[in-house]
This record gives sequence, C-alpha cells and structure tokens, in this order.
Amino acid sequence: MSEVVNNMEKHRYEIEVDGHVAATYYRFLDGVIVFTHTQVPPELEGKGIGSELVKGALDQVRADRFRARAQCPFVKDWLEKHPDYDDLLRPNL
Repeated sequence: MSEVVNNMEKHRYEIEVDGHVAATYYRFLDGVIVFTHTQVPPELEGKGIGSELVKGALDQVRADRFRARAQCPFVKDWLEKHPDYDDLLRPNL
C-alpha cells in the first residue's frame, strides 16, 4: 500500500493507489487540523483506502503534536470507531 502524504499546498493528506488519489482535506487553525472533506475515487471504494488514509493522516497529526477536529462525516465516523485516537481531540496534549 502507498504512503499517506501531507500535501500542504493543496491542504490535504493523500494516498495514491493504482494511479488514483484519495484525499482528506483540512484547514489548519491554531495548532488544530480541522478535517473538512474526504474523497475516495469510485475505483478505490470498498477497499479500505479511506480508512487507511484517515489513519495515516491522524498518525501524522499525532507525530506533529497537533490536535484534530472532524467536520467531515467520514472522519467523524472513523474516530468514533477508534477511541485510541481520542487523545488527538483533547484540548491539551
């Protein structure tokens, strides 16, 4: 599987698979990465790419010692299923 990359110019974390790019878009506000939208091409749907993308993005958020907030329904749902990432949602790390 490909690596999740932070494309800062486009304000998105992205992963390329089989020539297709899936991305989760964000805004950066005062040390908080606010996920706004996730897009997975139809060719990649149902393969777990969206979940891998969000996990990789949140792992990078954690490594960079930022916090996260989800406005994107997909990211919100993913976070609800993975309570081990709750620390990213707390006011202070």
